[in-house]
Amino acid sequence: MKPTLLVLAAGMGSRYGGLKQLDQIGPNGETIIDYSVFDAIRAGFGKAVFVIRHEFENEFKEAIGSRYAGKIEVDYAFQELGDLPTGFEIPEGRSKPWGTGHAIRAARNLIKEPFAAINGDDFYGRNSFELLAKYLNNAKDGDKADYSMCGFILRNVLSDNGSVSRGICAIDDAKNLKTVVENTVIEKSGVGAAVSTMKDGSKVKLSGDEVASMNMWGFTPSIFTHLETLFAEFLKTQGNEMKSEFFIPSVVDHLIQKNQATVKVMVSSDSWFGITYREDKEYVVDSIRELIKNGVYPEKLF
Repeated sequence: MKPTLLVLAAGMGSRYGGLKQLDQIGPNGETIIDYSVFDAIRAGFGKAVFVIRHEFENEFKEAIGSRYAGKIEVDYAFQELGDLPTGFEIPEGRSKPWGTGHAIRAARNLIKEPFAAINGDDFYGRNSFELLAKYLNNAKDGDKADYSMCGFILRNVLSDNGSVSRGICAIDDAKNLKTVVENTVIEKSGVGAAVSTMKDGSKVKLSGDEVASMNMWGFTPSIFTHLETLFAEFLKTQGNEMKSEFFIPSVVDHLIQKNQATVKVMVSSDSWFGITYREDKEYVVDSIRELIKNGVYPEKLF
């Protein structure tokens, strides 16, 4: 059974100021999602599931989903605030989505095979999808869940235009993930280095050599069972905080620490780039143009 690609595209892009998943960055109007799907198809993925919101369903399907007809099977899941475990309700005043863990959970009834979960606004590159596809083709849970992750070198995944959120990883000698800690405010600091501002306002210096999670995960369907349990626990402790988020790196880290999962880490040779801020777009367009010039992608994808 071919693995599935799960694309998290429900975010409106608060820092960016619009629906950046629909922004055109290729020479024929291609979006970043188009390049991810193209890479996934040639890496051997058999289906693409998009996590979106009902409010822009038609726009998304017309602008993006329709492009893949006849190329790959497509389905849609919807991330909605009210999609909560039994016994929970939306706290009064809450409008912010629940985060990446909640977004992946939205696809629980659509995916029955190993799958990769990615952000819809990040460009990961061909090698990244090939690495995950190869691992997912043989992924099989034993006593522990058998998960994987494609990571990137931190200095290569920072923006010149403001802070970014990255999961900083520690890896053991067997290339398994030991810990992943979500750092929500990381900024460039000098040549190749960075600084992370913690919740208490303290600053942590980073060399730039760290492996960063860009939310490019490989899961088996067992993740949905874990998400259901851990999301309920999250809601009990943090559900009334108006801006709290149920981050998938935190879920993965919990499962590792509880000895419930192993996560194989593969570091991609590709360069990541993405659009966190509007000012990032020009660099992304130029980077795509260069990849086309070097023959990595055709002029027209679909």
